[in-house]
Amino acid sequence: MTALDFPTEAARRLVATALDEDLGPDGLDVTSTATIPADQQATGHVVAREAGVLAGAPVIDIVLAGVAERTGGRPPAVDVRVADGTRLQAGDVIAVVAGATQQVLMAERTLLNIMSRLSGVATHTRRWADALAGTGCTVLDTRKTTPGLRALEKYAVRAGGGTNKRMGLYDVAMVKDNHVLAAGGVGAAFAAIRKRHPDVTIEVEVETTAQAIEALEAGARFLMCDNMSTDLLRETVTAARGWAAERGETVEIEATGGLTLEVAAAYGATGIDWMSVGGLTHSSPIIDLALDLV
Repeated sequence: MTALDFPTEAARRLVATALDEDLGPDGLDVTSTATIPADQQATGHVVAREAGVLAGAPVIDIVLAGVAERTGGRPPAVDVRVADGTRLQAGDVIAVVAGATQQVLMAERTLLNIMSRLSGVATHTRRWADALAGTGCTVLDTRKTTPGLRALEKYAVRAGGGTNKRMGLYDVAMVKDNHVLAAGGVGAAFAAIRKRHPDVTIEVEVETTAQAIEALEAGARFLMCDNMSTDLLRETVTAARGWAAERGETVEIEATGGLTLEVAAAYGATGIDWMSVGGLTHSSPIIDLALDLV
């Protein structure tokens, strides 16, 4: 995926599930259909209640189209006024929707739930990206995502200025301690993956400088330094890059484990390329968004 390719098909699947939950087997909003005439029209503003970074604006159209499909009406028109990745201030109008009042209100909670979640991830990611500015290090996400929301949450990471590490178990091989133990060593694990999957990127987790050199000698050129202090990480980076330079090669180095925003810049300054943070997707609070009829 490029920077902000929106995962439309993943969004459609999520919206279908969310609307099934909200509208039930009969596609019904008992409050709106009882209190609002079917031909009544309304205009609504999707607005930010607090500052943050926007992600998920394309969901508005998808949710409204999903409601229209279930109710047999024409989808409300949508005018998105703020692009994903934009910093929001409280009161900003993100989009204007105009159409049948019933449909707008049926769609309200589903589109807000998704956008609030994605904007929360983007906002959290932006804090990390800002903390790492000037260090040469980029923040990465992990596989610690909400089941069913991975493509969308990883999109939100990109919207917030981060980068996706891998989408799943299928696109990057990561050799961790359990793999080393089961395979009989770093070299055996690396060789087995390279034989079975000759073109896949292989990353090896290390906890000491000696393990880093061992991984390089086994063929690894992508290291994940786990739970290292800044001093140990700096030492490992120097040793690994020196080893690679002597052979006319390069090595990518990632730090992970126990990282916080308070120490992000210090870790970024050790010379690493990447910093992976599971909290981008598993611990981001939502951003408060609303849909107000005007």
